[in-house]
Amino acid sequence: MKNRGIIFIVLCLCVCASHAAQKVKVACVGNSVTYGYGLQDREHDSYPVRLQQMLGEGYEVGNFGHSGATLLYKGHRPYIGLPEFHQALDFKPDWVVIHLGLNDTDPRNWPDWKEEFIPNYRALIDSFRLVNPEARILVCKMTPIFDRHPRFQSGTRDWHAQVQEAIERVAQGSGAQLIDLFTPLHSRPDLFPDALHPNPEGANILAKTVYSALTGDYGGLHLPPVYSSGMVLPRNEPIWIEGRSDARRNIKATLTRDGKVVHESNNFSNASGLWTIQLPDMKAGGPYKLTFTATPLNPDHYHFYYPEKYPYLLKNLTKAKPQTLTIDSLYFGDIWLASGQSNMELRVDQCNTLDEDLADAKRLTNLHIYNMPARARTDAVEWDDSVLAFTNQLRHMDFQGWKTASPESVRSFSAVAFNFGRVLCDSLPDVPIGIICNAVGGSTTESWIDRSTLEWEFPNILRDWRNGDFGQAWARGRMTQNIAHALNKESAAYNPLQRHPYEPAYLFEAAIAPLGHLPIRGVIWYQGESNAHNIEAHERLFTLLEQSWRGFFAQRWRSEFHKKHPLPFYVVQLSSLPRPSWPAFRDSQRRLASELPYTALVVTSDLGDPNDVHYRTKRPVGERLALLALKHTYGHELESEGPTLRSAVRGKDNNICLRFDHADGLSCTRGFEIAAYDGMFHPADIKIEGDKILLSSPAVKNPTLVRYGWSGFTDADLRNKQGLPASTFYTKVR
Repeated sequence: MKNRGIIFIVLCLCVCASHAAQKVKVACVGNSVTYGYGLQDREHDSYPVRLQQMLGEGYEVGNFGHSGATLLYKGHRPYIGLPEFHQALDFKPDWVVIHLGLNDTDPRNWPDWKEEFIPNYRALIDSFRLVNPEARILVCKMTPIFDRHPRFQSGTRDWHAQVQEAIERVAQGSGAQLIDLFTPLHSRPDLFPDALHPNPEGANILAKTVYSALTGDYGGLHLPPVYSSGMVLPRNEPIWIEGRSDARRNIKATLTRDGKVVHESNNFSNASGLWTIQLPDMKAGGPYKLTFTATPLNPDHYHFYYPEKYPYLLKNLTKAKPQTLTIDSLYFGDIWLASGQSNMELRVDQCNTLDEDLADAKRLTNLHIYNMPARARTDAVEWDDSVLAFTNQLRHMDFQGWKTASPESVRSFSAVAFNFGRVLCDSLPDVPIGIICNAVGGSTTESWIDRSTLEWEFPNILRDWRNGDFGQAWARGRMTQNIAHALNKESAAYNPLQRHPYEPAYLFEAAIAPLGHLPIRGVIWYQGESNAHNIEAHERLFTLLEQSWRGFFAQRWRSEFHKKHPLPFYVVQLSSLPRPSWPAFRDSQRRLASELPYTALVVTSDLGDPNDVHYRTKRPVGERLALLALKHTYGHELESEGPTLRSAVRGKDNNICLRFDHADGLSCTRGFEIAAYDGMFHPADIKIEGDKILLSSPAVKNPTLVRYGWSGFTDADLRNKQGLPASTFYTKVR
C-alpha cells in the first residue's frame, strides 16, 4: 500500500509537471509602453501584467520592455544591445509580441537610419525563430503619439506614420501577425498624460487588444449599433456590410422576405476578427429579414496561427457554438444624416408647427428615424462623476434605435430632420427614407472632424483647445463649466485631460465613427453658431469637415458609386439674430457653398427671432433642405434656391446694376446698401427689371460696394416667386 501511495504521488507530480510544461510562454518585447513607464504601480498595471490576468493559468507572460529602446540597430538605444533582449531569448517564448518603433521617430534615429528599419526588424524576428523555430510572432502597429508631444509637428507626426507603414510591410514580408495598437487608442488622448505613455486604463485597453489578437476572442459576432431592426440600407447598389466576430469565423448573411430566401452571401473574418459581406443591389422596398451567422472554420484554417501544439486553444476556437444576429425589419431606400448643433437638434415638440407635424407623422409609413441625442446636455451645469466618466469613454451619445415615423416617435426627433424626411417621402412615395440625427447643442465644427485630418491639416487647433483662442469663448467657457469637477485638483475625479463634446475630434469619435461607414446618401448640416467668431478658421474647418466625412463614408468598395454620386452637403445658413459677426459669417457660408463641390445652401434669415437663437419655425427649413436634395440628388425639375448674385457692374446714372440667377419673379422692398470706396454705406433705392436690380442713393457718388441683409437680425426681403429668400452678401462692383 505504501508503494502504491508513493507511485500515486509521483504520477501526480508528473501530471503537474506536464501541465506546467504545457504553459504557453508569451514574451512582450518593447519599449517604455511595454515596460509600464509612468504607471505608479507598473507591477500591477503594465499591459503584460494585465495580459497575464486575462490569459490565465495556461500562460506565462514575460515583460521584456525597456524604456527608450529603439528597433534600429544604429538607434540611440538599440533593443538588441539591452539585457531584456537576451532575457527574452533565454525565455524561449512560444509567442512573441513586439511593440517597437516609437523611439525610432526620434530625430537622432529615423532621418539617418530609416532604410535599415525593415532589415533590422526582420533580423529581430529571426532571432526569436532561431531559439524556437515554431515561435508565433506578432508585430504591433505602434500606439499613438498625440499632438501635445513637443516634437509632434517638427517631425514626430510624419515619422510615426512612416514607421507604421514600415511595420505593416514587416508583418507582410515575415508572415507575422499584425496587431493594431493604434486604432483602439487614437481616439483616447485622455489616457496618455504625457502624450506618449498610457495610464492604467490605457494599458488595460492595450492588454485587451493583444489578448484578442492572441486568442482570437473579439467578443463574438457584432455590428455597429445602427445596424438594427427597422433600419434602411441603400437601394440600387451593391452593399458591403462591415462587422466583427471572433477570428477565423465563417460569416453567412441570409436575406429573406416572407420566409423565402432572397440572397445568401458567405465570407470569413480575418485574424483581427474583421469581416465584410456583400448584399446585392435591391430595389426600394421592404421589410426584409437579414440574418448573420458566425461559425468556426475547418481546423485546417487555424494551424498557421494556432498550431496543434496548443490543442486546448484549437479546441476552444473550433468547438465554439454558432452565433447569430438578426435584423428583423430591413428596408432598402435612402439614408440621410442630419447633424450639427442645437437648431438641428431642436425637437418637433419644441416648434410652432407641432400639431401639423404630428398629423403628418401618422401617414409617413415610409419614414424611418434613428435618434442619437446626447446623454448629458451641455447646459450651464457642472457634470457629476458618472457623466464625466461616460464622456471620456466616448459613450456620450444615446443610440435609441430605428423607429417608424409616428406621432409618438417624431415628437422628440429633430424638427428640421423630420420635415426634410417628410418632403422626401411625399416626393418619392415608393422609397423608404431613413434619417439619422446626432446633433449636439453648442457643438463646434472642429468637434465633428476626425483626429487624423486635424493632426495633418490643422494641428494647432488640437493643442490646449480649452485655453486657446481658436474655440469660441462661449463654447470654451461652457466646456470648462461642465467639467469643473474634473479640473478641481482636490477632487477624486481630477483629470486635466477630461473630454467634452465641444473639443476637437470628440464628436467624430463619439457620434460619427460608431456609424461604421454606413453608406449614407447625403448630409444635412445646421451648425456655425459656435464658430461665428472666427470666419477664417471656420472656412478652413468646414472644408476639412466635408473632406473628413466624404473620406469616412465613401467605403473603398463604393468608389464607383461615389464617382457618380459624391456625398452631398446641404447646409443651413445661420438665421437672423442681433449678433455683430453674423452678417459676415452668413456671407462666408454663401461663398463656401458656391466654391465647394456638391455643396448647397439653405437661407433662413427670414425665419429668425431677434430674441431667441432657437427660433421655432423649423418646418420651412426642412422643406428648403428637401428642395435642394430633390433638385441636386434626385434630379427633379424644380426651383430649389433663392435669388443668387451673378454679377455687379456700375450702371448708368450713378447706379449699380445687379443680375441674379434663380430670379424668376424677383421682389424686394428693402435690405440693400451701397457705398463708395470710403466704405460709408447708405440705404439704396431699389428698382427691379426682370432678373436685374438697379441700386442708387443720392448720398453716394461713384458707388463701388454693395451689401445686402447686412445686420445680425435683418428684415431684408429679396425673394423669387417661389418665396425662397436671397442670402446675405457683400460684393465689389467691377
